[in-house]
Order: sequence, then C-alpha cells, then structure tokens
Amino acid sequence: MRTLSSVCPHDCPSACPVDVDVLDDGRIGRLHGGKMPYTEGVICAKVARYGERVHHPDRITTPLRRIGDKGAGRFAPISWDEALDEITHRFQSAASKDGAQAVWPYFYAGTMGLVQMGATNRLRRAMGYSGQSKTICSSIAGAGWMAGVGAKWGIDPREMVQSDLIVIWGANPAATQVHLMGLMAQARKTRGAKLVVIDPYRTPTAEKADLHLMLRPGSDAALACAVMHVLFRDGLTDADYLARYGDGTDALRAHVASRTPAWAAAITGLTTTAIEDFARLYGATKRSLIRLGYGMSRSRNGAVNLHAASCLPVLTGAWAHAGGGATQSLSGSFALDRSLMDALDIPEPPVRQLDMSRIGAILTGEADALRHGPPVTAMLIQGCNPATVAPETAKVRRGLAGDDLFVAVHEQVMTQTARFADLVLPATTFVEHADLYTAYGHTFLQVAKPVIAPIGESRSNHWLVSQLAHRLGVSHPSFSMDEWTLIEACLRASNLPDAETLHARRWLDCALPFAQAHFIDGFGHGGKFRFAPDWSAIGPDHAGLPALPDHLDIVENADAVHPFRLITPPSRHFLNTSFTETATSRRLAGRPTALIHTADAARLGIADGDCIVLGNRRGGVSVHAHPTDGIAIGVVAVEGIWPDEAFIGGIGINTLIGADPVPPNGGAAFHDCAVWIKNTASGESA
Repeated sequence: MRTLSSVCPHDCPSACPVDVDVLDDGRIGRLHGGKMPYTEGVICAKVARYGERVHHPDRITTPLRRIGDKGAGRFAPISWDEALDEITHRFQSAASKDGAQAVWPYFYAGTMGLVQMGATNRLRRAMGYSGQSKTICSSIAGAGWMAGVGAKWGIDPREMVQSDLIVIWGANPAATQVHLMGLMAQARKTRGAKLVVIDPYRTPTAEKADLHLMLRPGSDAALACAVMHVLFRDGLTDADYLARYGDGTDALRAHVASRTPAWAAAITGLTTTAIEDFARLYGATKRSLIRLGYGMSRSRNGAVNLHAASCLPVLTGAWAHAGGGATQSLSGSFALDRSLMDALDIPEPPVRQLDMSRIGAILTGEADALRHGPPVTAMLIQGCNPATVAPETAKVRRGLAGDDLFVAVHEQVMTQTARFADLVLPATTFVEHADLYTAYGHTFLQVAKPVIAPIGESRSNHWLVSQLAHRLGVSHPSFSMDEWTLIEACLRASNLPDAETLHARRWLDCALPFAQAHFIDGFGHGGKFRFAPDWSAIGPDHAGLPALPDHLDIVENADAVHPFRLITPPSRHFLNTSFTETATSRRLAGRPTALIHTADAARLGIADGDCIVLGNRRGGVSVHAHPTDGIAIGVVAVEGIWPDEAFIGGIGINTLIGADPVPPNGGAAFHDCAVWIKNTASGESA
C-alpha cells in the first residue's frame, strides 16, 4: 500500500487535504486528513470512505447512448468517438437552426477544482453559447454580505480560538464544516467562550450551544434589528469605531428605535427575554465572532437577512479585536490570475444569462424565463444534478423529457439527471485527475495530481471540453493544454510557486494581513460599512428592498391552506446528492424524514414513523414523520438531498420548492416554502 496526497473537491468550505491509501491492486482504501494548520488532520466520515464512491458497482465506466424513453435509464455502450461526434453534430445542428444560444452548457460545483469546474464555461465563452447565472447556492448570501462589507472576505476562522463569544447563524458546522467544531471546542476550553446557535431547529451544532435561538425561518433580520435596538438603547455600541467605519449610523439608530425585542418576538417566535439576553451578551463581548451561514440566506428575504446580521460587529467594534468580527466566505482571499483558466482573454459574448435555478421554467418554455433568445435545444451538463437538486424538480423533469431537447450528461454514477440524457459520459473522480483548489472556508491554496488511473473509460471535464472544442473548430490555448500545464500557467501568471513546488509543499497559506482581514484599513465602498446598502449596485431586481436593515415580509408565508413552513437543510451524511449512492452513507442517514414539532404532531395525530404527505400547489411528497421538540412550532424540516427513489412515492423534496428568483440578483429559496400536511394513517390534514 502507498499513501499519496490529494485534495477533497466537494462543495464544502473546507477543501480538505487528504492522504489517500492506494492498495497494491490500484484500488482506493481509506482516506485520512492531511495535517494542514486549519484542518489539523480531520476529514468528515463520508470522505474518509471515498473508496465506496470511486469503486461503486454502479460507477459509469463507458459512454452510453439512450435506448429507452427519457427518464427510464436504459442505455447501451458506445465508443468515445461516437459520443463526441454525436454531441458535436447536435450542438452544430442546434446552433445552425436557432443560433448558438440554443446550446446551454449547464454546470456547477460537483468539483470545486478550478480546472475541472471551469471547463464547461471555457467552451461556452469560446462558442458564444448561452451564459449561466450561477444562483443555486451562494448568490443570495454574497449579495447580502457585499451590500454592507463590500469585499469578499472576513476573519480567518483560525482566530476562533481567540473568541470569547461565537455565534453560528444559519449554519450547522457539525454537518457542513466539521473543523469549526474543533476550533469552537478549543475556544470554550481555553477561554470559556460562549456558543450561540441561531437556527430554526436543533441541529447537532445547536445541541452543543449555551444558547439556541430557535427562530422562525426567514425572520433573521427581525432578530438582528432588535439586537441593534438593544445595543443603541443600552449604550453597548462603540461610538469611536462607528464614527470611523460606519456609514449611516444616525439613520440606523433612528430606524431601529421602533424595532424592539417585543416587535421581533412577534415575528421570530422567540421570547422577548431570549432576544434581550442575546443582545446584552453580544454587546458586552468585544471578542465576538459571527459565522454567517448560507441557511439564513435561502429565503426570499435572504439577502436582507444576511446584511442585517452583518451590521452587528460594526456596531460593537468587534472587528477591531482578534477573534472578533464576522466571516461568511473567504473566496476573495486568493489573488489568482485566472485569465487563461477561465478563458477571460476571450471577450464575453453578448449572450443571455440563463438562471440555473430556473432550469425547469426555461426547459418547459415559460415566457418569463425565456425573454431573450431561442428555446434551449441542446445541453451539456457537468458537475450538477438538477433533476434532483434544482427547485420545482417536477418541472425540471418535464423539461428534460422534451423530445426536442438533446442532453449529454458527464457523470460518475447514474443520477436522476443522467437518466434523462441522450448520452451519458463517464467522468473521473478527484483521485483520477489533476486540479488546483482554493476554498471559501479557509485561506490555503492547494494542487493535486491523480493518485490512480481513471476507472474504465472515464475522462475529466477538461479533457471532454477540449475534445469538443477541437471538433467544433474553436481554438483557445487552454484546449491544447493538459490539466497540469494549465495549472502551471495559472500559477506562473499569478507570481506564485510552480505546481511541482506547491504539490511538494501541499499548500500555500494565502491569509490576508490582520489589518486587511479585519478591515482596519477600511471596508469596501470607500472604506466604510454601509448600513444603508445600494441594492441597485448589487443586482437588477432591487425594487422594494429596504433602505435600512429590516424584516422584509416577502417570504412564502404560512396561511390557512398551507399552515407549515418547510426547510430543507443538508444531512451530515450527504453533500448535495453526492454520497447518496454509497452504502454506508445511506445506512447512516436512514430514510427521508420530516421533523415536526411534537405539539403539531399531536394535533394531527401523527406518531413517530407515520407516513405523511407534505404538499402545496407544486406537488406532494410522501415521507416518514419524526415528532420532536427540537424544531420551531409550525416548521417542518426534511434533511437531504435524497434521490427521488428514496421517497415513498418516488417524488423528491425539491418538488415543493419555488424557483422564483430572490432579489436582488437571483437565487433559490430552499428554506422558504409553505406546505400543508396530511397524515395518511388518520386522514387528518392541516
């Protein structure tokens, strides 16, 4: 057995270095964490078992052509040359008939490696195909953070060990960023730090908290405004810091004077006492760190929620202290010249930008989703599984099933999306190709080489796109380079160590200096934090957004017909739909389960394990129930993302989620859904 180094590529903040046991027969054994200063040798259990995924019996190992109906999953093997020729012909036919924008390369973060993730976009730019608004994950949170801060970084999470108060707001690191749990434990042990978790249900992270504020989904800005009210009222703001760094302080003070804890209690479902206690604790603790997660942003008022919460460390001056301030994403910490890697030297073609979250409406031809350009008649899908992941998945499947749509899916296993494809192409996993990795949860740049040969005939994203480019007759230097040469060119253009040196060192810490990370040198927007955002500069859909932090009541509210709010947070055993196919993760996750408050369950006669139906105008989903007091009354949580076939009726949870874009620049509101519940055992419904 040999142990070789690599980097986990999955859409997680941590981008962990991993040590891969390679057995004598060339198979992958156990994966272990590399001892990077942030990850400290820890990786999550699902990645430690990565051999289950690499050597899965259902791994796609040869190109396949559909021989049955779309969605039936019946395919026959073909050669790579046949597959590439067919894609080329279908793309050329679509462009000849309706123009290049009839082709939509659809991609996302199935791998976070810059070479493989950006491959599809290089082809898009070169060919003038339809663009893509990458809205499905981070666009809402990014809009809220940039509205006030104006720069895409925050404090290094390693500073958490110097914090006296840690606030985890809209995140569950025990499932999604396990390394924070160790840093929190160290801060609590060495400094007596307090932990506050703000989340609509009792996650494994919340179980560790000194204070869990179990608020209603989408009410985060109301809580933040009430905290601001108390900070001003009780003299807990830092006047000197505000004078230097705050823009619009007087207007904010006057605005939140009426946003009392009692006002917020009616909106959030929290008690006035709980809000007061949290506000005083926060205001009295200078070394306070807020970790702003994506959960609080996945609502129709998500950008407003996140901006409101980001105001708090400015009011107290927490940014001025080690272990104080806030962090949301550190993706802006990396100074990389990605011109070649992203084909930025090709002028951006004047094409429409299709909203990836609205793929269902686009493929079914809804007029408002296709305002510009022709219908989509050809697609290449890489690094994404929209038939399960995207909102309104019933509509997505109807679109993918269209007879006039050609779809090629490049995948590792047979996903729901792949079952609708005309061609399914075998893709490499991260241990089978080279790539360059940044992160959004830490500041380490990493490079990885393949540690085993590709399984079967699997090929990387970059290889596939380069082959198609040559057949389509388009040239760009990146299409003639292999992955390693492209990585070398990027590092050289960025004045960074060469790829071999970086690989030997394993990582390069790109952490910003304290003054920059803490905005001592000034925030964006001319040096000051904006309490009154210019939403028009963030995105085009800004009408109706509040001038100052406030609760924006545009959520899909519960009503007499749909009295429950549904949230769909991640499971600790899956990562989006990755690992849903591996045996151990499926066994540990159990089955799709609806968490419902015991009082709500009692009213509907629902017992543990009962089959219930969650529904709204978009459809109905059957799932087993689990009553608990660890969720807000009137809220239902279904952790996932489970494939459709795991549900009782074969219909997945994102069928119920709306795809209308979140202001100001789009996004998917996965935690903002009103539903009714029917108990199939008793016939009771609400």
